[in-house]
Amino acid sequence: MDTATDDGFRAITYRSDDGLALYARDYARPERSNKPPIICLPGLTRNSRDFHPLALLLSRDPTTPRRVITLDYRGRGQSDRDANKANYNLGIETQDVIAACRHFAIERAMFIGTSRGGLILHLLAQMKPDLIAAVILNDIGPKIEPDGLKRIRDYLNSAAPPRNWPEAVTFLKACHGPYFTALTERDWQEMATAIYRDVDGRPTADFDPAIAAQLQTIDFDRPLPDLWPHFGNLTAVPMLVVKGETSDLIADSTVLEMKALHPSLTVCEAAGQGHAPLLHLQTVFQSLSQFVADT
Repeated sequence: MDTATDDGFRAITYRSDDGLALYARDYARPERSNKPPIICLPGLTRNSRDFHPLALLLSRDPTTPRRVITLDYRGRGQSDRDANKANYNLGIETQDVIAACRHFAIERAMFIGTSRGGLILHLLAQMKPDLIAAVILNDIGPKIEPDGLKRIRDYLNSAAPPRNWPEAVTFLKACHGPYFTALTERDWQEMATAIYRDVDGRPTADFDPAIAAQLQTIDFDRPLPDLWPHFGNLTAVPMLVVKGETSDLIADSTVLEMKALHPSLTVCEAAGQGHAPLLHLQTVFQSLSQFVADT
């Protein structure tokens, strides 16, 4: 299904390999651009709305406009919830990304992966490497810091639902404010509308609760698995790593190790931001748009 909107994108519904209806946004088709499209992959419980301001900037760039496609994984946003909760895993979600590329007839793309989206790109580089023309990893790498993942687990599983939109904004500030000193009031409001869906005037978390519940099964007494072998498959393509200045999910030492394995890798620090940085803020977007224009 293809539905036009007045918000700069077409709303698309396509099918996963196992039949779920999955949602995507397609931002523009710049006639004069022969560069690969950009596909944006959100974080664990996030959705395509996270990328709306960035997608508008990239698709409407006066010099080098790019087609941008943003995805809702299964169980998030406007995509179907999965009755089999075990299917909320990186392997299945990577297959869904491949299905999206097949639906849009995309043979090669630049990918932006935020958090879980970046983990999916590690698997995509193993399963379908020819799809990847370039990569932007947003505050993620092959090694995750357990303290950061614990914080995400606790935030997602202990929060009482907000009763109204001002309360949603206040809650996000209380949880993330110390990590995101660069955000303005408008940024916080936009974050709330990206995370929550309006249901009869009340903000509602826009993901299947089973996804957050999975984090409670992690045994943090054991080392978390890493994806270093998969990262090696990404070293052949141009890469930009955006790291939040106050991020607790990816360590500086991990970024240095990534740089050692990928000498042409570019690193951009998102000043005054934690996990995961907003990519459309000017301090980050300047580096990101330059990378996009050069790739």
